[in-house]
Amino acid sequence: MKQLLSTKFLTPIQKETVQSSGIRLAEYNAINILFKEFVLNTDFDHYIFTSQNAVRGFLRAIDQLPLPNKRETALAKSCFCVGQKTSDLLDENGLKILKTERNSRDLALFIVKYYKNDTFLFICGNRRRAELPDVLHEHAVRFEERIAYETVYHTQKISGVFDGVLFFSPSGVHSFVSMNSLKGITAFCIGETTAAEATLFTDKIVVAESQTIESVLQSALTHFVSKQE
Repeated sequence: MKQLLSTKFLTPIQKETVQSSGIRLAEYNAINILFKEFVLNTDFDHYIFTSQNAVRGFLRAIDQLPLPNKRETALAKSCFCVGQKTSDLLDENGLKILKTERNSRDLALFIVKYYKNDTFLFICGNRRRAELPDVLHEHAVRFEERIAYETVYHTQKISGVFDGVLFFSPSGVHSFVSMNSLKGITAFCIGETTAAEATLFTDKIVVAESQTIESVLQSALTHFVSKQE
């Protein structure tokens, strides 16, 4: 029987999807998220988000704005984001989305091409990747960063032998490999940036078709079913 390890706790329905396919599942949280207090600047033309947690931190900051008109101004700004789930969360909270891309570099290149003269507030975590700010700096796009949350590694030696590990962020990869090996194990990744990190530790990579937990699970199930045929 194949065995999978998820680097985040799954919902009962998500777990049932795996287990009903005859695959054993273990799970733990490879990272923890700590939200930070910060004062939200509403003077920029647009906001940039590369994760759902950045959006959650942003919404917390909006709630802390002292005046209703400040909150209204913040919510009226247009947004650029990475990932469909990030876009969905913005949309659920009434934010206007100008562009969604699959990865941060493509988003930065879009901004450079079409919005180079605008100003941006990049709301991110303390372990954000460098692609987006590097491209914006290179093309002299005016932007500032605000750290909305901290990603804390939950390092843990995992016992057992696994055929695959489910990863949902580059930080999850780093946390896992700090105490465990990926040698000979297939890494099922939620997106291209997560896969880029995993390739440093294994040559067995499967990238989900879409950036959702359900798609990562399906990629693992499809992979193992095809191996058995």
